Amino acid sequence: MIKQATKVTIINDPIYGFITIPNGIIFNLIQHPYFQRLRRITQMGLSYLVYPGAHHTRFHHAIGCVHIMQKALTTLKNKGVVISKEEEEATLIAILLHDIGHGPFSHAMEEAIIESVHHEQISIAFMEALNEEFNGSLTLALQIFKGTYTRKFLNQLVSGQLDMDRTDYLKRDSFYTGMAEGNINTDRIIAMLNVFDDQLVVEEKGVYTVEKFLVARRLMYWQVYLHKTGVVAEQLITRVLKRAKEVSHTGIDLPASSALSYFLKNKIDQHNFKDALDTFSKLDDYDIISAMKEWCYTEDFVLRELSKSIINRDLLKVKIRKKPFSEEKQQKHINQLMQRYDISSYEASYFVFTGKISNQGYNYTQGGINIVLPNGKIVDVVKASDQLSLKSLTKEVVKNYICYPKPKD
Repeated sequence: MIKQATKVTIINDPIYGFITIPNGIIFNLIQHPYFQRLRRITQMGLSYLVYPGAHHTRFHHAIGCVHIMQKALTTLKNKGVVISKEEEEATLIAILLHDIGHGPFSHAMEEAIIESVHHEQISIAFMEALNEEFNGSLTLALQIFKGTYTRKFLNQLVSGQLDMDRTDYLKRDSFYTGMAEGNINTDRIIAMLNVFDDQLVVEEKGVYTVEKFLVARRLMYWQVYLHKTGVVAEQLITRVLKRAKEVSHTGIDLPASSALSYFLKNKIDQHNFKDALDTFSKLDDYDIISAMKEWCYTEDFVLRELSKSIINRDLLKVKIRKKPFSEEKQQKHINQLMQRYDISSYEASYFVFTGKISNQGYNYTQGGINIVLPNGKIVDVVKASDQLSLKSLTKEVVKNYICYPKPKD
């Protein structure tokens, strides 16, 4: 028997001020251990190694999304859009739980913990488990989350080019990193929303607010989300877990929590990840940090040095440029490392590697941002805007990087 909330719950958020949590299922879902785990998952992974204030969590973000979704739905209803109580509740549930499938350090270890399974698939698995526990109360929310509900604008509010997820994380992440360039006017964005032919649209007078949103998103990606130090830190923590798995599979029992040990010793992929869902729900950032602190003293050279690199923030040197780095340059650093520490080429490859980062500020091919003109015509924001720079945001920008140990004095 699920106990219903008997009083209004208010959360004091540094971004929006007082947030009122609706009674009933929303409150009960927030109280559930699956959701409470998000308090222990950082929103921006290891970005705090670059921006010390970026310690906010997925819990913060999800609550913020519920708040602005409430405001968006109220705005649309005030403009004459008919939204039933069931649809409103389901949309709030969908946005509340949209990130519940994230693992430790958010995106950083996604592939390393469960192979070939995106966090959205894990979110769906959690929602399906909760739907069973809550006697089918999440059925409509699941349709909206998956984008299969008949009323498209509700799907777009949860997942789209101008959804409440992006609207919150841009404002929240810019606040906690101190990057003023990423700050957006969420109130203005929400006030300009409307529905036309069952599609989410923005009224013409809101076009400049959308322009600011798109430019802010581009700047946040290059200056924050794809910051070179954050990129190398993310690569390192993924490689820590990969090496820990290799060491564990040789029969060595590494110090780790029971939840982390389970994933180190077992191969979890798209075929069996649902069986490991309850164990996954017990895994968070603290498991990884605690384990790495212990692994700083393990006998395995690779695992020890990688762990020390993150714990002590003694990261690899990283260079980024448009042109790819040659194999010869990579091999040169590998040879130097092999000679310095008497390790194999394979072991050295944990510390010397290349890769790509990319960013597309706006993808109109995946459900763009539609502007409704006074005559009722719907046009894409790129056509409605008089800013030529918006067209450049539709092009994907790819950069190459190489990481290798800093030279020793």
